[in-house]
Amino acid sequence: MSTEGRDTTPLSYRSAGVDIEAADDAKTRIGKLVESTRTAGCIGAFGSFGGMFRAPTAGSPILVASADGVGTKIKVAIEAGRHDTVGHCLVNHCVNDILAQGATPLFFLDYVAFGALEPAVVEAVVAGVAAGCRENQCALIGGETAEMPGLYTPPDYDLAGFIVGTVQEGATLGADRVRAGDVLIGFESSGLHTNGYSLARRIVTDRLRLTATDPFPGESGASVADVLLRVHRSYLAAVRPVLGRVRALAHITGGGLPGNLNRAPAAVARRDRGHHVVGHPQRLPGIGKRRGRGARRDVPRLQHGGGTRRRCRPRRRLVGPAVGGRRRRSCLAARGGRAGDRSGATRGGAVGSRRRATRWRRT
Repeated sequence: MSTEGRDTTPLSYRSAGVDIEAADDAKTRIGKLVESTRTAGCIGAFGSFGGMFRAPTAGSPILVASADGVGTKIKVAIEAGRHDTVGHCLVNHCVNDILAQGATPLFFLDYVAFGALEPAVVEAVVAGVAAGCRENQCALIGGETAEMPGLYTPPDYDLAGFIVGTVQEGATLGADRVRAGDVLIGFESSGLHTNGYSLARRIVTDRLRLTATDPFPGESGASVADVLLRVHRSYLAAVRPVLGRVRALAHITGGGLPGNLNRAPAAVARRDRGHHVVGHPQRLPGIGKRRGRGARRDVPRLQHGGGTRRRCRPRRRLVGPAVGGRRRRSCLAARGGRAGDRSGATRGGAVGSRRRATRWRRT
């Protein structure tokens, strides 16, 4: 076959947009970070084809698994050049999701995908993941770092996480355990939760016309990046000591109150939705107040995951402010709101070809 007029330049991974040396550099950088998360259940060492973990055997354990991402919060990290919090947010988000079923974490895996792999960015992201794993006593037993030219436009990347936890059979939380007289309690968040940032970024950049380095209004000198990149709080430490007294949990993320509360305490959601379980973003400081003219008043409440985690605890008539003292944005403190009636009120709100050519296994 004639090759006249054809490009006969030898091809390589580098010419196809895949940098093997950068991938090897990234793997070297994250080894110690991964090892820093080891727990008693870990088996084997960093670099194997699969992560191994000793299965729990005491009692009648069942496994609870979840997967999630941090959405367009990554765009804020890219604009700010600050990549060490989104990984931590990812772990905490996943921990909260399985905690809503009464489970505590065993191990975690992450996935980071780039158009052009940057070893320093990989290191920063995984440093955040490792910090989250250490905070929650959860082992990072594996992951994947992918370089996919043509799919992502540099400097964009994506991040996802996968968690497995355990709970004793019969101890799982859920709507079927909610009873009349149970009290709805809100835990204050550290700021916006990870989901819902498409709306948050639109408010900040289009309406307020702020950049990542500008001071955020009402935040005592903190920059937009400082505010929007605050780590999504893990509620494990606050809830674990009283899990035996909790009936149901809801993790308030991208769907806000309507999209999440109805997934847990069904008795409350069915009967009181639109009455006393209502968010009021216009009353919140910071981003909750700053939607700009023309913004629909119901959008932040319905779409934003600024959230609170709330739990139902039986037979208490009055509940004070959220745990942690003063209320902050997205904190919903339940005052006397009980499942099965409409007494009490809640104030606050939810701002709510070959594999080798493209992927680099870290397990």
